[in-house]
Amino acid sequence: MEANVSWAGGVSFNAESGSGHKVTLDGPPTSGGKNLGARPMELMLMGLGGCTAFDVMTILKKTRQDVTDCVAQLSAERADAVPSVFTKIHVHFVVTGRNLKPKHVARAIKLSSEEYCSASIMLEKGGVAITHDYEIIELGS
Repeated sequence: MEANVSWAGGVSFNAESGSGHKVTLDGPPTSGGKNLGARPMELMLMGLGGCTAFDVMTILKKTRQDVTDCVAQLSAERADAVPSVFTKIHVHFVVTGRNLKPKHVARAIKLSSEEYCSASIMLEKGGVAITHDYEIIELGS
């Protein structure tokens, strides 16, 4: 895996993934940023959300659950001192579909967090406490 991050002036950077996707990063206005893009730590949090939501959807589809939507809502706490690392992250899943079985949703989240989500496992090994919960929104048949 590769990426290139190039300075775009001030505290803004342009990043390009090895697969050719681009994103703008910028610091907060208090640090000279112009709010041109996500903060680097926001991207890390979004990456975790994407990684675990991907796993949960894949697992639920394999168990033939009729999922129509899955949203991972993440909230994080950071250390007060520099480096301001994540200390706690909570992931709340909102899973929508028809006849969804709670045991399958809970199992998918557990498998993602303990076996499949590289981002989650890496952050936990680095000392971040990650918790999860979920709600199911049932659609009519």
